[in-house]
Amino acid sequence: MAFDGFVVAALVKEMNDKLLGGRLYKIAQPEEDELFITIKNNKEQYRLLLSASASLPLVYILQDNKPSPLTAPNFCMLLRKHLSNGRIAAITQPGLERIIRFEVEHLDEMGDLCKKFLIVELMGKHSNIIFCDENDMIIDSIKHIPAYVSSVREVLPGRKYFIPNTTGKHNPLAVSMNDFSIYIGEKPMPVSKALYSSFTGISPVSAEEICHLASIDSQTSANCLSEPELTHLWGNFHNVMEDIMSGVFSPCIVYKNDEPVEFSAVPLTMYNMESNVQDNVHADRNISYDCNENSAPLYRIENLPSISAVLQSFYEKKNNITRIRQRSADLRQIVNTALERNNKKYDLQLKQLADTEKREKYRIYGELLNAYGYDIPEGAKSFEALNYYTNEMVTIPLQDDLTAHENTVKYFERYNKLKRTYEALSKLTLETKEEIDHLESISNSLDIAVSYDDLVQLKEEMIEYGYIHRKGTKGKSASGRKEKITSKPFHYISSDGFHMYVGKNNYQNEELTFKVATGNDWWFHAKASAGSHVIVKTEGKELPDQTFEEAARLAAHFSKASSQDKAEVDYIQKKHIKKPNGSKPGFVVYYTNYSMVVSPDIDGIEEVH
Repeated sequence: MAFDGFVVAALVKEMNDKLLGGRLYKIAQPEEDELFITIKNNKEQYRLLLSASASLPLVYILQDNKPSPLTAPNFCMLLRKHLSNGRIAAITQPGLERIIRFEVEHLDEMGDLCKKFLIVELMGKHSNIIFCDENDMIIDSIKHIPAYVSSVREVLPGRKYFIPNTTGKHNPLAVSMNDFSIYIGEKPMPVSKALYSSFTGISPVSAEEICHLASIDSQTSANCLSEPELTHLWGNFHNVMEDIMSGVFSPCIVYKNDEPVEFSAVPLTMYNMESNVQDNVHADRNISYDCNENSAPLYRIENLPSISAVLQSFYEKKNNITRIRQRSADLRQIVNTALERNNKKYDLQLKQLADTEKREKYRIYGELLNAYGYDIPEGAKSFEALNYYTNEMVTIPLQDDLTAHENTVKYFERYNKLKRTYEALSKLTLETKEEIDHLESISNSLDIAVSYDDLVQLKEEMIEYGYIHRKGTKGKSASGRKEKITSKPFHYISSDGFHMYVGKNNYQNEELTFKVATGNDWWFHAKASAGSHVIVKTEGKELPDQTFEEAARLAAHFSKASSQDKAEVDYIQKKHIKKPNGSKPGFVVYYTNYSMVVSPDIDGIEEVH
């Protein structure tokens, strides 16, 4: 998703067209990091959403209203105090930064005209909404950022506002051809990466599009471009920037197999196949189909009238995917409850197991008393004897009202009791740990489920192992209809053309490892973490290093280690993988393996649908 400087520029133009000169009618804060502002302008009413969510920062004009809390948060009350009925005097974007600056004129308590700035920073986890006075002093912000959180910039009341320096990046709207040649032509990296790492506001998708317009392979090393290629690249880059400065945008959404995968404020021609495109023109939108040889739609480009319409449509459709999470809520609750119960049981068992460590001491005490007890005087409270196992003297506590023989019997009884406890607990702790591992694997499968079919297969597994009671007959739903299992593993192709398969659940892991994979295929799994089995089909060929790395990234991504910056992944040929007798599906053992540390990021790995 390319929420980049191009999208922000299109938003700024749209808001200038519709909101400039309008008055702030209502200000609400539906979420802790979100503002909802109603603006009246030219006898029209507009609703503006400003979100500083770390996972989904957004700004767009929408049609629907949003419910607000009964009690407004402090930040919202502050904005109402200063900006209610204020007039939007300017909406600007510094360079091509992902920043929108609203200048609002209002009357103060004395009736004097003054101005304030509402600044929205759309920068992923660093997103924020900052309220400043006319001297750029921060009055307040929706997120407070103290020095111990960020050494780059404090965002606190009373601090001076400034835009953090984007190290090594330049303003693409003010670059000359000579500077462009220096910034790009001297970098030993792919051209697309050189573009988005050299200039602010350019996303990887936008960089790929510029390369496509220039008919240059985006993966070509930038410092290997000839002078004519560099000139041609500059020409297309310059044309795109001129369109942006002129306010010429073509907001669109790209679909792959009817799933939204990208959006942009500029045309994404790289998704079009010139030889095979069908156009359907509707009342307010243009839809193009990119077809394969069988005329089945692969990519679909939907052009909408505004960037706000694009953002609203894109994220509404994306949110439909999150409904899978909602559908899985009941299953997740069952798993979490079982996990909590088993973790408590496991901790108790480990504690009890630790208490049995004294058993050998009691056995030795009993043996020594049995060997030397004839020398113990009546009423003795302790006895020293030579431990013939260690050749050291030990002091044995005695119960003075018992004879030496009775003390011996007492210690052997303690030993036997602890021994029985140890043997039972050793088996129980192993079973409990296997149960926890199984539940963790189901939890991970719930995390990566992308369709209702995935949930059906997971539910079947949970029924089989007693976490859920089946309401219908075996293999059927409560309505009596048989539940079809149509879920398939994820399928990816490495940059070197090797097929890689990722199991979505334990049944699929089992099938991939022991039915799909052959002896020389490679198997990957996140180390010491619940996760998917990843199989790479070698077809008798030797795997390149790049494919090893991409398969490891898939294994890390589809595991509980996906939230980490780096994850360790084990990999081994399938022929060395064994399945213990009686073990749960997807559980394997291996003894000699390789390991690598990778990032869980799978951007750039091609998925096959």
